[in-house]
Amino acid sequence: MTVPEILFHDVSKFYGEVLGVNKVELRILPGITSLVGPNGSGKTTLMNLLTGLIHPDRGTIMVRGLSPRDPERLMRITGYATQYDTAPRGTTGFDFVSTGLIVAGNTKKQAADLAWKALEHIGMTEAAHRKVASYSKGMRQRVRLAQAIAGDPDVLVLDEPLNGLDPLIRAETVALFQDFAAQGRHVILSSHVLQEVDIISDRVIFISNGMIVAEGEIRGVREEIHEHPSQYMIRCRDASRVASLLFGQDHITEVKLHDDRLGLLVMTRDRVAFSRALTGIALDGHTIESVMAVDANVDALYKYLIGGSE
Repeated sequence: MTVPEILFHDVSKFYGEVLGVNKVELRILPGITSLVGPNGSGKTTLMNLLTGLIHPDRGTIMVRGLSPRDPERLMRITGYATQYDTAPRGTTGFDFVSTGLIVAGNTKKQAADLAWKALEHIGMTEAAHRKVASYSKGMRQRVRLAQAIAGDPDVLVLDEPLNGLDPLIRAETVALFQDFAAQGRHVILSSHVLQEVDIISDRVIFISNGMIVAEGEIRGVREEIHEHPSQYMIRCRDASRVASLLFGQDHITEVKLHDDRLGLLVMTRDRVAFSRALTGIALDGHTIESVMAVDANVDALYKYLIGGSE
């Protein structure tokens, strides 16, 4: 059976003379995919292209067999929550969600049932009939999410969905994403909450200046980056001596001793050689208490690949 997928082939989008995205090639399988990049990198442009809000100047896009240029059919399988506060202040949360469902082709009765179910799913039923003007930032974020999931979409597209949520609601929201993904759906989100990206993502796409810098599983992407030394944090009793022994290895590019002299930060171009060297040092009688890869997470990858701050 063919696995449903999202495909970008040679996709470019320009805003006048300003580049949105350039020559994007992507094959996104079901699961949770996170888009990571600084502001202006092209994340929102990719999401708008995927959902058909804008169209590419070049290239083709297919979303589980549908073209974004077929908005009526695409709307039936997608839910999109932008980072912008689109809910009118004068309407209630319930009306905001149900109106979106009516626009998508549901009857008023169907829309009401689906809206209530979605609001129930995200724990917003008590505030459902209050005006959006009275909502906190986190509540407005959640009601946008309710509108996105109300149609039971196969593709959930979320721009900064964790922004403004308190820890408990954030955990519940992440669980919702994981439940969608477990059902074979696509969850595509952008986020600067790098810890959550690290934990929940099946796949990460790093974007910079409108171009895909790297993609894949976090550890898999890291394995492909040979031009950047790997960093390891070592805790040991005789840190000065261990540092001296390591620095004599050809693959070691830098060793920094901690102020407490009970640990060191090591940078190496060859992880296998580093492991062998450290094993040899331990066998010679030096006590190595712990070794931790500092850059085996999305935060370090973000800095390596994009070269900037959030």
